[in-house]
Amino acid sequence: MKKSSPDIEFETRFFEAVHKRDPRFTDVVEILGGLYTKQGRISDGLKMDRKLVRLEPDNSTAHYNLACSLALSRRQGPALEALERAIALGYDDYDWMHKDPDLVSLRNHPAFQKLLAKLQPQS
Repeated sequence: MKKSSPDIEFETRFFEAVHKRDPRFTDVVEILGGLYTKQGRISDGLKMDRKLVRLEPDNSTAHYNLACSLALSRRQGPALEALERAIALGYDDYDWMHKDPDLVSLRNHPAFQKLLAKLQPQS
């Protein structure tokens, strides 16, 4: 588990309080997902990412973040499905997807390579 800094712990408590008051505030849901992941709280991050996808089903970045949480949870099939959905919705950051450390568990998977090939810029 990653070690939390006092700043990240403060931010997390702050955004958890905001989330408690307004659980549908999508910006806060997204921020909490990222903060939890930074702290190594993968399962909590996954819950926030799933919630964000429910709240914003057409948000490509939400699906991408869900894919990252699923990959970190070693759930390759669902992670690849979420990535495919993110791309279908318009996610197109090849450079980041190619090097994103959250997706390391997918790097050698043939389906991941096909998804990357879809995004690879043509020279």
